[in-house]
Amino acid sequence: MTKAEYDGFKLRIYEIVSRIPEGRVLTYGALAMLAGRPGNARLAGKVMSEAPRDARSHRVVSAAGRTVPGWENQRELLEREGVGFRANGRVDMRKCLWRSG
Repeated sequence: MTKAEYDGFKLRIYEIVSRIPEGRVLTYGALAMLAGRPGNARLAGKVMSEAPRDARSHRVVSAAGRTVPGWENQRELLEREGVGFRANGRVDMRKCLWRSG
């Protein structure tokens, strides 16, 4: 991937993340798919790791509903928006997954 392609992908990722409604989450895999690169969840994760924390990046979680390791207040930010968590500490994906249709 060239720098120009990466920069374009990054812009698409940020635009999609900006549309995730309060109280909903999206997975890295779904984010990559919506940005036109299905199967590139890790690349979407890399882009999100570079995102400013105020860019709604807290609304992106793993497919298993795990929050970002080391980001202590991600769960708090999600809970403030009404995102529910299961007893195992993961996001309740059945209730909170954003379907961008």
